[in-house]
Amino acid sequence: MSKKVIVTADSTCDLSEELIKRYDIRTIPLHIILDGVSRDDMADITPDEIYQSFYDTGKLPKTSAISVGEYLSFFKPLVDSGAEVVHINLGGAISASAKNCALAARELSGVYPIDSFNLSTASGHLVIEAAIAAESGMSGAEIAEKVSAMRSRTHGSFIIDRLNFLRAGGRCSTLAMLGANLLNLKPCIEVNNHDGSMTVGKKYRGKLERVLKEYVEERLAQYDNIKRDRIFITHSGISKEIESSVYELIKSKNYFREIYVTRASCTISSHCGPNTLGILFMTEE
Repeated sequence: MSKKVIVTADSTCDLSEELIKRYDIRTIPLHIILDGVSRDDMADITPDEIYQSFYDTGKLPKTSAISVGEYLSFFKPLVDSGAEVVHINLGGAISASAKNCALAARELSGVYPIDSFNLSTASGHLVIEAAIAAESGMSGAEIAEKVSAMRSRTHGSFIIDRLNFLRAGGRCSTLAMLGANLLNLKPCIEVNNHDGSMTVGKKYRGKLERVLKEYVEERLAQYDNIKRDRIFITHSGISKEIESSVYELIKSKNYFREIYVTRASCTISSHCGPNTLGILFMTEE
């Protein structure tokens, strides 16, 4: 009889509580260091608290990867219970968590870490695919092989409204921020699903709601083999009106069986700031 497979993930997979419960996912949080105190992402601190702190002080918190020891403590009870573990990480090009997880997995038998090469609900797609495979009775090794092969078919991108948070985090210059804000430019940040690195794609110009409509239309038209199971609309805090307009636009396409709206974790939100929104989906082979 094959062992039970438990699917786990970094908290940055940004899946809703409903989905985590539906697919029986266990998550482990990254850390947010604010005012010298380390807090667990989405457990002890929220994105809105980070934004308020930034507005009050002009400073952003630091984000911290999950340590090798934390992963060992997380996995060991699961392995000791007789289960195998398949764990999906935030992309290794973005965080040291993936490397630390791989080191921890070497110390235990039956733990299969997967560098998602992505972030947020793009990695969340892989978490769900792993959970579905586990429900079908596949072994940990089989699931890891199957899901790893899906990474290049998982597409993550998002539109940033203003560059203030990127500038504060040292990811763009003050001059670039002022120029983009003055010209009302809204860059599309794209994740390379072969190595997890991020690049700036098209720079849209105009009001956010119109830009997001153009972005959604272009991203969905880019592929003729979209996987229709699900799509995520993930944002870092945005108005209900804009959220609804993006949802209704995607719904009108009749592409997807399920459309999920989720809120990005603190780790993701602290780098991009509010009013960031992305659509994250998969393509078929």
